[in-house]
Amino acid sequence: MALLLLVVFWTRVWPYLLGFLLVGAAGTIGWWLWRADRLLRAGDRRRREEDALRAGRRTLAEVDVMTGTEFEELVAGLCRRDGCTQVRRVGGAGDNGADVLGRLPDGRTMVVQCKRYAPSRAVPNRELRDLLGARVHFGADVAVFVTTSRFTGPSEKFAVQHDILAVHRDLLGLWNNGACLLAVAGVNGRGQGDARHRARWKQAYGG
Repeated sequence: MALLLLVVFWTRVWPYLLGFLLVGAAGTIGWWLWRADRLLRAGDRRRREEDALRAGRRTLAEVDVMTGTEFEELVAGLCRRDGCTQVRRVGGAGDNGADVLGRLPDGRTMVVQCKRYAPSRAVPNRELRDLLGARVHFGADVAVFVTTSRFTGPSEKFAVQHDILAVHRDLLGLWNNGACLLAVAGVNGRGQGDARHRARWKQAYGG
């Protein structure tokens, strides 16, 4: 009976049926696109979380045996983890004193110098001066010096005087284990451990 009525009144009902089918098809396509977008976003978020976990699980002993390029990639990855944007590694021949460039979450531009030194070695003033030159060259708002070792007393003072974020080994450990870069900046220039800590450092690394 329904089929008979459909045939009899086809000329009247077909526009409604066609509209219904078009709306249904559009709704189905829209739902599929929404679901695909959700899955892609979830996958991207999961990869970011996994990258952050992998970065956080690296011990400083593992960092010590990295190549210079691998260390630069680690630092770039930590910047991305903390919400920095436009992060790219530029280290190499003719890098003009910069290893990583990017923007902080608040929009300020940054230039980063990375030095994977032996823990017993100290970073001298001249390397911080090179970073100052890089900040001027790239027109960056913030300069960051990241090292696996420590800074001399004068070089740490130089960093504070010239508004350079000096990330020594202890701060690198905190950053690598989950502290964000801006939180690390809050303790910039506040020493590299008390006398007992420095004594253990010298005993362990001979520096």
